[in-house]
Amino acid sequence: MAGNVGSRAFQNARLEKKNRKQAEPLLAAASAAYHARRPAEVRSLCAQVLALLPDHAGALRLLGMVALDSGALSEAAAALTRAVEIDPRDVDAHANLGIVLSNLGRHAEARRHQERAVALVPNFAAGWNSLGSTLLRLQEPEPALAAYDRAVALKPDYADAHCNRGMALLLADRSAEALQSFDRALALNPRHVQALHGKGLVGLKLRHFDEALAALNAALAIRPDAASVLAERGQVHLQAGRFDQAKADFDAALAREPNLEAALLGRAHLGVHQNDVAPAMAACRKVLEQNPASEAAWTWLGGCYAKQGDIEAALQHFDHALALKPDYRDAIAAKIFTLDFLPDADFARQQAVRREWWERIGTQLPRAALAPRNRDPERRLVIGYVSADFRNHSAAFTVLPVLRHHDHAQFEVICYSCSARQDEVTARCRAAADGWVEAWQMSDDDLAARIQADGVDILVDLSGHSSGNRLTLFARKPAPIQVTAWGHGTGTGLPTIDYFFADPVTVPADMRPLFAEQVYDLPAVITTDPLPVTPSTELPMLRTGYVTFGVFNRIDKISDAALSVWGRLMAQLPEARIVVKNSAIDDGFLRDGLVARFVAHGIAAERVICFGSTTREQHVAQFAHVDISLDPFPQNGGVSTWESLQAGVPVLAKLGCSTASRAAAAINTALGLDDWVAADDDGYVAIALKHVAEPGRLSRLRAELPARVAGSAAGNVETYTRKVEEAYRLFWRRYCASPG
Repeated sequence: MAGNVGSRAFQNARLEKKNRKQAEPLLAAASAAYHARRPAEVRSLCAQVLALLPDHAGALRLLGMVALDSGALSEAAAALTRAVEIDPRDVDAHANLGIVLSNLGRHAEARRHQERAVALVPNFAAGWNSLGSTLLRLQEPEPALAAYDRAVALKPDYADAHCNRGMALLLADRSAEALQSFDRALALNPRHVQALHGKGLVGLKLRHFDEALAALNAALAIRPDAASVLAERGQVHLQAGRFDQAKADFDAALAREPNLEAALLGRAHLGVHQNDVAPAMAACRKVLEQNPASEAAWTWLGGCYAKQGDIEAALQHFDHALALKPDYRDAIAAKIFTLDFLPDADFARQQAVRREWWERIGTQLPRAALAPRNRDPERRLVIGYVSADFRNHSAAFTVLPVLRHHDHAQFEVICYSCSARQDEVTARCRAAADGWVEAWQMSDDDLAARIQADGVDILVDLSGHSSGNRLTLFARKPAPIQVTAWGHGTGTGLPTIDYFFADPVTVPADMRPLFAEQVYDLPAVITTDPLPVTPSTELPMLRTGYVTFGVFNRIDKISDAALSVWGRLMAQLPEARIVVKNSAIDDGFLRDGLVARFVAHGIAAERVICFGSTTREQHVAQFAHVDISLDPFPQNGGVSTWESLQAGVPVLAKLGCSTASRAAAAINTALGLDDWVAADDDGYVAIALKHVAEPGRLSRLRAELPARVAGSAAGNVETYTRKVEEAYRLFWRRYCASPG
């Protein structure tokens, strides 16, 4: 019996030896076919080898590599897994299995095999490069960088590794070093598309948009169908305000890769910006179907809900994004801005989330080292204004009167414009300033250096947490004194900003300890220039026989709380009409949704008159058809409140529990119109009914309001500017008197 077993073993050994001898030339031929890119021949030859030797690791490895090359990742994973089980020291099998698993999204498993490959052969440059890429996908930029450093140390002319090293540096927020790595890759291979793409990403991150565009155009000249590059070029166009070109690039990228996340997010961003909400929501949902952990998709979807007035849903989406990435700037900025629209978001809650911004983002930023200053308390001061809204935007209408009326003998005024979008309002802002800096292509460090070179004494933020803000610049504190004012006057939460321009109504004394800034009172939180055209002062209800209310605010300010009160009011005035005017109404999806919300609150659709985009003159002329303006809440009107009052149309306001919900009441109070400020919902309805019942008194008020505005400290822009300058001088004197 033992002899038979020994005989069979001997025969099996002889057969295996024979099979191995037959397999050797087949495997050599398969290897040659692989390098000659003849995959069908490789499969045929490897099948012959495996028929002879079913556990041949080399043949399984080659089959796995062919499957990898063809995109058959599951097939590749099965073959390569079997190969390393048979031969745990097969370096190429481990390395290729790592690539396959990484492409399947199984990055932790991929890492183990790639680490095994470089442990077996420490001078394996390609292995270190692949390991670095997997670590990068695991969001571990520093270990990835170490792997790429090993790769380029072993092979200094390894262009791919230099490029990938640049990507790791970019993810680690080391943009200047990343650019050097991309340039090194391009020196080795001038047609390296990924390195050109990387240069574009650096340019986008640093706001060097022209440089980014040049790099991305060069990449697309080499590979016109590179969808990811098209998507990034779309982002450059979007940041530069070239919206049609941005849309064309996003659409071209999606035509090539319908599920490309970067392009879908670009379309979502563009849609939210242009009030094209339905396609933006569809793009976000498509991203989330394939990547539920996309913090950007959750944020932009939240933005879509905010545009429709669904504030609770918007905030839930922003919080989901922040749960995924607590320091995600877009999400926390959106949350801060959107909380202004939530009825029960009081001073404490709003300032708490601003402190979160500082703790998560501001504290991570470097502080500027300031050069010594001439501390003469009475010298001419350099005032710097920073904004992305020096254009036809409500924020510009609040700062332009101050720019135009500054005493240039006492103050040198420099505007730092952070947007590529320009129009006739831009020209007026530029003409009113002593200096104008196109800062939209400057990184925070670039701009901080320029501000210091310009010798700015007092730097003024005009955006708060609104779109286009440069609060990450103000966190660096490039000027001795910093102020936030006008554009989004709600406080920033930045301890590096010294003062916040407000008024006694907007921020009551007992709420001021909640603010990071010291609150300084002006006659009103904002002002604006007189209207370009004086409208008719005839009261429309005397002509029509019914009252017409007006809401000339952004439609996302029209909360359900406001609609509920307006519904009660309109129910008691069955003939009344309400005119809603805002550019977002141009979007049929938003318009229909808004009218449906009015109807849901008992206001028939035919009683709601909607107007979209018009010229400014046409916008002002519409006040001639309005008897009383209804201020929305909790997010009040600012410039729209002033415009209505200047046109002779009184504004009914409700005093809220946050800065944003007290602005209209503050303006009314500054004009002595305390009887147009309600403390609650019942008071709001009662005040409206009282004034509607007194058309003679309402008509007289309409006639006298423009002069009352012009004669007030809050509405007279020259007087208001002198108050601003008094504040600047006081701040400077305090600084000069401070130690050191």
